[in-house]
Amino acid sequence: MPEPQAQRGGKTTLRDVAERAEVSTMTASRVLRDDPRVLPATRARVRAAAAELGYRPNEVARSLRLGRGTGLVGLVVTNLANPFYSRLALGVDSVVAGDGLKTVIGNTGQNLDSERELVADLVARRVDGIIAVPAAADQRHLAAAAADGVPVVLASRPPDGFAADCVLVDDFGGARDATARLIARGHRRIGFLGSPPAVYTGTERLRGYADALADAGIPLDENRVRAGQTEPREAERAAAELLALPEPPTALFCSNNRNTIGAFRAIRASGTDTALAGFDDFELADALGLPLTLVAYDSDELGRAAGRLLADRMREKKPGAAPPGPARRIVTPTSLVEYGT
Repeated sequence: MPEPQAQRGGKTTLRDVAERAEVSTMTASRVLRDDPRVLPATRARVRAAAAELGYRPNEVARSLRLGRGTGLVGLVVTNLANPFYSRLALGVDSVVAGDGLKTVIGNTGQNLDSERELVADLVARRVDGIIAVPAAADQRHLAAAAADGVPVVLASRPPDGFAADCVLVDDFGGARDATARLIARGHRRIGFLGSPPAVYTGTERLRGYADALADAGIPLDENRVRAGQTEPREAERAAAELLALPEPPTALFCSNNRNTIGAFRAIRASGTDTALAGFDDFELADALGLPLTLVAYDSDELGRAAGRLLADRMREKKPGAAPPGPARRIVTPTSLVEYGT
């Protein structure tokens, strides 16, 4: 018997299985496709050979040969260290798994070049669809993927330069409400800690903060604004700078959970009673021992909504489906949660 390729150190192929079972490649293929016309004894011999050699069929290639998709959905996020994205991913996966799809997650680190490469790689791997949290306003690579026939849904940022479904959070309204709550408690010097200016959510939340100040007749003081922090350590340094000002803020509003955590550490280190509000609820927020106002929303539902939009677009590509409708936008509402008050 010829020595199977697997024993020579190469990748096990269907031909190796057929040789080990002493059948034709076509017969081995029929067994592994559960063809009932194959004799039971032959079926048992082929399956034993496949198990012995550790053979696993290439389901992606098989699906493509049969005219089906790969069964893969790409999810592109900016910061996997942020718990928001794990909840978003769970929401997406809970929906697409119901259609027999698997989610492939890629992290861009808020880097546009990394995002371009990741999207190009997903398209090359023939994913059935892409859900992306764009790192910047430049979305030409996502537009190109959509133009190539790959359904694209955006999360947390609207499309720019092309039509696509998107799922957003009420960033402006949530930030405005949280800042207004601080103002209602008597604070007039309110600092802001936010994401880099290129991040859509950070920009919208800064707008909401500024709008609440304007409604109360409080001038926006740029000296009390720090934008660009992506991790708690950076936010802690930025908050410490604000608290060291000659007239430090009596309250801080943070545009995401990473900034809120950093601000909390700075406030604790300073020993002040600075009030704190932030966007994004997070685990153990109730155990910090500090009065805390948080803008909350259902990040799992954000992922589920994105998954449903993508599943709809994928169904539109099937033969006989109705023509695709216009791009849709879903805005997830927010609410305020109080801890330690």
